[in-house]
Amino acid sequence: MRLVAATHNPGKAREIAALLDGNYEIVTAADAGVPEPDETETTFVGNALLKARHAADRCGIVSLADDSGLSVAALDGAPGIFSARWAGPGKDFALAMRKVEQRLEEGGSRDTRAWFTSALAVSWPDGPSVVVEGRVDGHLTFPPRGDRGFGYDPIFIPDGHDQTFGEMDPAIKDAMSHRALAFAKLKAALID
Repeated sequence: MRLVAATHNPGKAREIAALLDGNYEIVTAADAGVPEPDETETTFVGNALLKARHAADRCGIVSLADDSGLSVAALDGAPGIFSARWAGPGKDFALAMRKVEQRLEEGGSRDTRAWFTSALAVSWPDGPSVVVEGRVDGHLTFPPRGDRGFGYDPIFIPDGHDQTFGEMDPAIKDAMSHRALAFAKLKAALID
């Protein structure tokens, strides 16, 4: 079965493909020439649904979209749904991680609690949609550590671990990440 992964992020596309265990032929929205929609919703769930419907309607096949990001307790949940935008138009996550560190220093908080959220939406063309959400809690560390993963992974240490997502073997991260938790919920909603 063909499935469009409604993303232009190569790292996210790789994680989605790994979590689907090769059971689907995956085409990314970028490969299909589907432009990214404006993310106008105020939640991860809303934006995931918007992206999934956008890709499904344009490609005419089932679409899977993820909207995810890092939320920092001391920053009142920021960057949250704006996580990618903090990286600027060039998707420079080194810049985004410096911005998080700078905002924490400016606020004078020693609270490094943070969490990753992933909302997954599956949409059928002109049909129904299913949306689920996964979350993994942890804390931040600076300077960034590790060159695996993508985005904010090098500054995030999940609870119960001493390595950042950027240092972890991808298979270990994929088994416990916010996206993996959301995929487990999605599988239960669609199959089980």
